[in-house]
Amino acid sequence: MSEISIVLVTAGSEEEAATIGRTLIEERLGACANIVPRIRSIYRWKGKIYDEQEFLIIIKTRTSLFEAVQKRVKELHSYEVPEIVSFPVAMGLPQYLEWVSIETMR
Repeated sequence: MSEISIVLVTAGSEEEAATIGRTLIEERLGACANIVPRIRSIYRWKGKIYDEQEFLIIIKTRTSLFEAVQKRVKELHSYEVPEIVSFPVAMGLPQYLEWVSIETMR
């Protein structure tokens, strides 16, 4: 299993995305959180189709911290069921991956 993962989270506002991202970095659950503004999300929820603006948070973290990241995001998030998905990093600049590892030591 890869030691480093990318976690994707969507949020309904830029403020919420910033709060989640900053909290994860402050608590060393992530090394970096990028916020991509104004993505368009089309999805079905409780039988209705929505077409809304969201903000995408891209979090770089240790794979072993996923459960803690997921728990913290759920505590901070306004959605009933937030998008929280993780992908292992197959390859990357070794120095960058080492930096992610160091910054997420707890």
